[in-house]
Amino acid sequence: MSHPHPELTLPPALPEGALRVVALGGLGEVGRNMAVLEYAGRLLVIDCGVLFPEDHQPGVDLILPDFEYIRDRLDDIEAIVLTHGHEDHIGAVPYLLRLRRDIPLVGSQLTLAFVEAKLKEHRINPLTLAVREGQTEQLGVFECEFVAVNHSIPDALAVAVRTGAGTVLHTGDFKMDQLPLDGRVTDLRAFARLGEAGVDLFMVDSTNAEVPGFVTGEREIGPVLDGVFADSAKRIIVASFASHVHRVQQVLDAAHAHGRKVALVGRSMVRNMTIASELGYLKVPDDVLVDQKQIERLPDDEVVLMCTGSQGEPMAALSRIANNDHKISVGHGDTVILASSLIPGNENAVYRVINGLTRLGARVVHSGNAKVHVSGHASAGELLYCYNILKPRNVMPVHGEVRHLVANAALAVKTGVPADRVVLAEDGVVIDLIDGRARVVGAVPCGYVYVDGSSVGEITEVELKDRRILGEEGFISIFAVVSSADGKVLAGPQIHARGFAEDDAVFEGIMPELVQALEDAARGGASDTHQLQQVVRRIVGRWVSNRLRRRPMIIPVIVEA
Repeated sequence: MSHPHPELTLPPALPEGALRVVALGGLGEVGRNMAVLEYAGRLLVIDCGVLFPEDHQPGVDLILPDFEYIRDRLDDIEAIVLTHGHEDHIGAVPYLLRLRRDIPLVGSQLTLAFVEAKLKEHRINPLTLAVREGQTEQLGVFECEFVAVNHSIPDALAVAVRTGAGTVLHTGDFKMDQLPLDGRVTDLRAFARLGEAGVDLFMVDSTNAEVPGFVTGEREIGPVLDGVFADSAKRIIVASFASHVHRVQQVLDAAHAHGRKVALVGRSMVRNMTIASELGYLKVPDDVLVDQKQIERLPDDEVVLMCTGSQGEPMAALSRIANNDHKISVGHGDTVILASSLIPGNENAVYRVINGLTRLGARVVHSGNAKVHVSGHASAGELLYCYNILKPRNVMPVHGEVRHLVANAALAVKTGVPADRVVLAEDGVVIDLIDGRARVVGAVPCGYVYVDGSSVGEITEVELKDRRILGEEGFISIFAVVSSADGKVLAGPQIHARGFAEDDAVFEGIMPELVQALEDAARGGASDTHQLQQVVRRIVGRWVSNRLRRRPMIIPVIVEA
């Protein structure tokens, strides 16, 4: 297997007749999915999503793919092909279109509707091309055939990209539910046909590659939800992804069966379900959906609230409810259903929400104690089927953490794909398909781009480190006035600390040492305030580390008089 190495250099120029693939996100992480294909001097982008921040990225709203690799080649982009409407595949589209607004967007009807609603908030009116499964479109030098795949959102598509260098099949996110709610199964006949013609590079979803067997069907969730509804005496709150149309459908059906009304909570939930309903993907039973304001006038046993926040996002409705920071409150007898699986990295945040809700008296039903959610990603058994049907010449696992990619690669090898034709790559690694062989040829810079309020890409790891220090270790400021003539300390030092259990008086013991160090430095030739500030930072930092076992942010201010 080909592994990325830190010593990889910039790739050479792409040989004539070759195809280049560069993932700018989605490899080694669950989110930020974006792949760039290059052929004959032209580019095709597949997906453009966001990654949601973790606890060690305080203050960050979103994480984008790094567009630097294509920033100088925006005019070479033929189109952005979107496999489905989840945020980790479409969320960064507005930020790429800010750089060039007329890049065509290609995707299914529902996917484009979700993207257009998002772009409207950014005041961007996109060029779009709606496609369906079975349809083939010529996008410049790329011939793209779209294939129906089943996922946890309707209208998902895989895309087969044909070029003179060979055919690439990108699955997007998919699974093989044989009895999906909308009757739209993954088109294995199309996979078989593509396999017969020859798939030169198979870029395949890896998220559940470690999970044996097959994913449980969506239809099995309905009876479980029905049972939870039957056992609930008061209000029911269901948290789900704002784009999970199938789960919302099941909640609406269960509410209708038990004589309850449903209110959608959260701007994204309302927006997406309104779109899904208008386009016919969501069938709303008569008189079930009501405005949130009407809920207050209904008895508790007739109420269902459908909200966001199933991943513990701090600003989402469910987290705020758990923190008693929302106009909706929960109490004894209420039932909360977390209708989602845990995204890796979100475990602590989700369990905080569960504990908060339980403390308030609610019964919390989640995937750990009831079958209220199934994954949207193919498990190992399904992936094996795909490998055996397609017989791809080369495989590149995508969409997943490193452990998922490695597990997927092992499955490919088990089905007979030669180990040296399975390419394990991370973000920024460059793969060239030449004469039917995929190889790692280099790497391009590919870091995290942070969205922080209105700033995009301005926050760096340095600022995040400062935020972590401020949040975890505290802050100390030291002020002193020194004589410009002889270096004597004329005023101070004054020390103020924040985030410490100890009183500021604890620092009185270091004052004589600090004064002595400043005057010695001045006599020793320290000629500017910057040098004196470094002395203060070193003395105070060492003292605090030894005495208080802390490494706070230290800000010295030295004024000459």
